[in-house]
Amino acid sequence: MRVLYHDVVRLPREVEDAAGAARFVAELEDLLAEADCVVLATPFSGATLMDAARFGKMKAGARLVNIARGKLVDEDALVAALESGRLSAAGLDVHYDEPNVNPKLAKMRNAEMLSHTAGASVDSHVGFERLGMENVLEFFERGRALTPVNLQWVERAKM
Repeated sequence: MRVLYHDVVRLPREVEDAAGAARFVAELEDLLAEADCVVLATPFSGATLMDAARFGKMKAGARLVNIARGKLVDEDALVAALESGRLSAAGLDVHYDEPNVNPKLAKMRNAEMLSHTAGASVDSHVGFERLGMENVLEFFERGRALTPVNLQWVERAKM
């Protein structure tokens, strides 16, 4: 499978190669025109990412999967794209008006909707709690956390 990706920062070449020659696409619209399936896995920055204009730029018959945030997708525009055949299918585990599910999407045979559980298993929560406690202890005992988050920004601020 060819993997195309779009992001604000391009990954190092060795990471792209390790992912089976993943190819960076600088412009989202170019990726939309070429991809058979678009998976949204991005934080919500305060603006809808996929609207009627962007659905219009997608390859005819493509699929959309949103595993990120519901507000990234204009659901009325998604319904229209699915009804027109512009998109062949959508998979969602997040919704614009959570916890409410769009009733039109719920009735569509080409829309699959699941619960967004992310890391919500009991084992995940226990692991997160344990790792958090280990990080705090490590910091106080050795002055550095085991798994520091955004450490690169802290180190740059020291310069």
